[in-house]
Amino acid sequence: MLKDYLKLHFIVLLWGFTAILGKLLTVPPVELVFWRTALATLGLAGLLVVRRTGWRVAGSEALKLLGVGALVAAHWITFFLAARLSSVSVCLAGLATLALWTSLLEPLLLWRRVRPYEVGLGLLAMVGLYLISQAEFTQLTGLLVAVASAGLSALFSVLNSQLVKRHAPVKLTFYEMAGACLSIALFFPVYSRYFTQGLRLALHGLDWLWLLLLAGVCTVYAFSSSVELMKRISAFVVNLTINLEPVYGIVLAQIMFVLGVPGFGQEKMSGGFYLGTILILASVLVHPVLDQWNQRRARRTAAEAIA
Repeated sequence: MLKDYLKLHFIVLLWGFTAILGKLLTVPPVELVFWRTALATLGLAGLLVVRRTGWRVAGSEALKLLGVGALVAAHWITFFLAARLSSVSVCLAGLATLALWTSLLEPLLLWRRVRPYEVGLGLLAMVGLYLISQAEFTQLTGLLVAVASAGLSALFSVLNSQLVKRHAPVKLTFYEMAGACLSIALFFPVYSRYFTQGLRLALHGLDWLWLLLLAGVCTVYAFSSSVELMKRISAFVVNLTINLEPVYGIVLAQIMFVLGVPGFGQEKMSGGFYLGTILILASVLVHPVLDQWNQRRARRTAAEAIA
């Protein structure tokens, strides 16, 4: 079990490293996500072949998976854009509002009741966001884009929570990565005409290395390994550990700043940033604890009613 827990933390560390890789890559966010999803699709296709998992999905279900893939593409593009517009630390602080977005979207999309403790934790996260926006006002645009990226992530996570009940995780992710890649390819004509002076798909210097790490290690390996660990580790522990991703990412960004890596000069933050980030992370880490407590109380109440 100790080996499994250490592996889980290593996977979350890899996910926290994605913002660092996004900063190191020289290609723009749209082209970057196109390359990432294209390589991830190929890698997941290889996993399906090796594991002899069937490919076939009903037409209506395939369209749903491809549509969610388009949301994944939008999330990753805005995520890497936020890291370019601000610092990695500010980007990850904004991304940490994922739990807040989920608590707002789940009642709307899944028709469940609003939980009072989620409202309280959401207000705590909003206070944290306010402190960060005041402390790092020059990076406000990047922070807002990161918060929007967290909203997109929450949206496809809520939709995936229903789709994963009907499809094997690797097959589901393969179709979503394919949908993400295809949606960007279809967006390219509009993007190249109205948003940029032409596509910049060419990779330079160490871009191939960073991209292979991003797609192969941080996406295909990390995902397949996390699915395997979920067979032995409870969902509560997995979710609680995944919530540490912004912490690991911010620590890695600070290490990059101390080492003097080019592009990470913005990582030196004020006290208000760290106070706001602590409030957001507190709301994120406390959420699964209260959620589990709420589920236990509901089961106990149901058992007493039957008795």
